Amino acid sequence: MPPKGKSADKGGKSKDAGAEQAGGKQKGAQTINVRHILCEKHAKKEEALAKLNGGAKFDEIAREFSEDKARQGGLLGWKTKGALMPEFEAVAFDLQPSTTANPKWAECKTSEGYHIVMVEGRK
Repeated sequence: MPPKGKSADKGGKSKDAGAEQAGGKQKGAQTINVRHILCEKHAKKEEALAKLNGGAKFDEIAREFSEDKARQGGLLGWKTKGALMPEFEAVAFDLQPSTTANPKWAECKTSEGYHIVMVEGRK
């Protein structure tokens, strides 16, 4: 993969289809700092969502509910486009950055299970 520099606001290279998919509402980030909560069962994901909707912090719910290796509050770290599962990436790169105390999240399903995704930073 070629190194990624600053993205051009005027469309950039045609290979950056992901930036166009964002619908122009955000600059086409090439890297995101992402967290998630992964649940194998739909019911467990719904339980985690209920707690998030009740005002709980994202990282605390991730520690309690997530069933993956990212036990540090669901932190996956900085990920570049193309490094994540397509279903996960489509949702994650569309999210606005937020904090664990006041998260904005989205959901997706992959072969690994049900994900609740939040983004802390974009560049």
